[in-house]
Amino acid sequence: MVFSSFEFLFRFLPVFLVIYYITPKKWKNLILFAASIVFYTFGEAEYVILLLASVVVNYFLGRAMYRKPEEGRGKRQLILLLLALGYDFGLLFFFKYSGLAPKLPLGISFYTFQIAAYIIDVYRGKIPAEKSFVRLGTYLTMFPQMIAGPIINYSEVRLAMGERTVTLEQFEDGLKLLVIGLGSKVIIADRTGLLWNNIQSIGFASISTPLAWMGAFAYSIQLYYDFLGYSLMAMGLGAMLGFEFPRNFTHPYMSKSVSEFWRRWHITLGRWFREYVYIPLGGNRKGKARTFFNLFVVWTLTALWHGAGGNYLIWGASLLFLLMIEKLFLLRFLEKSRFLCHLYLLFVVPLTWVAFAVTDVQQLGVYYTRLFPFFGKAGVINSADYLRYIKDYLPLFLAGVILATPYPAAFYKVVQKKWVGSLIIMGILGLSLYYLAISTNNPFLYFNF
Repeated sequence: MVFSSFEFLFRFLPVFLVIYYITPKKWKNLILFAASIVFYTFGEAEYVILLLASVVVNYFLGRAMYRKPEEGRGKRQLILLLLALGYDFGLLFFFKYSGLAPKLPLGISFYTFQIAAYIIDVYRGKIPAEKSFVRLGTYLTMFPQMIAGPIINYSEVRLAMGERTVTLEQFEDGLKLLVIGLGSKVIIADRTGLLWNNIQSIGFASISTPLAWMGAFAYSIQLYYDFLGYSLMAMGLGAMLGFEFPRNFTHPYMSKSVSEFWRRWHITLGRWFREYVYIPLGGNRKGKARTFFNLFVVWTLTALWHGAGGNYLIWGASLLFLLMIEKLFLLRFLEKSRFLCHLYLLFVVPLTWVAFAVTDVQQLGVYYTRLFPFFGKAGVINSADYLRYIKDYLPLFLAGVILATPYPAAFYKVVQKKWVGSLIIMGILGLSLYYLAISTNNPFLYFNF
């Protein structure tokens, strides 16, 4: 069951919200925990035991591990930490990289990182071990964000787990975020993604260079609005339940460099690697050579987190290369520029997303020869094929570009409480439901990870 479906929007969600709101405060976590398990069971019934086992193992190991900060950490705490992390990441490795599992459990990458953050923070004494099994289970399995983030630290929701209220204004704001996220996914991402699907059907070896570039930009738009849409829907659902989830995107395509782009894209994943890998390794405090090594470790792990395929390693290596040359000399020129820096970003980022999208390394090579035919042996192929797609996709490209800037959001913030704001929301909802009605399947791209 996905958020962008009639089944979720008009069956599961309304029934759950009615039950949730009439439930006394002391039972709300239990209702949310149970509903999240039901939600997960709809898509991954065979792996729901795995999810619950993660809660059980980390609950008891966290309780056994915790000591007050002033008491220090001993060998016993370290052993328990390693046991917990060994269990969490061992399962992730088995299902994602061993080749022995029949399929990848839905959301395992996200909820593994989330529970790992909890257990590390308990070990560090940053937060106390949660005494309530239901609260910890609710945190880990919360259906608004369990499957594709944002990755939430327990410290961000611990107080709300104890007691929370939802005002009518919070509910309304959350509902609007839900609709905006739905529109991002259904109106922009899914429609733009049809071009990428068409290019895959044609075959990379049979497309022209202009169409190859259109495909790279189409996938870049699709991926952004697909994941942004899910994150906004998660934030909206969280607000409707009394939680404040962190933002996952802050207009990344407006960045002046790849370094800045990755501070604005999938923010909670970047934060996880920064807090639990990069900084413990020394960050940028031990000289350039150590900084580059730490970046190498982070981006290797980031690539492997997304998948074990060679294309992900190429994707991670290309980003690492760009980040390194920016740190060495390019960044100071980009930060002084007002125009060229944006052209640079909009040129290199789609190139990296191509490596992310094309999982067959051989086909990836073919695609790059179509992007840069003067480096390959292929001549001009179907030179006018892109013309048949411009009419259909140019409006979506323009919408994707405009909405990637902060200006539409700033305008909406001004009018959101007025009739214009309500009209915008109703228009987005109506168009989204129309596209849902005529589409057959629209899973979120990050469900694959």
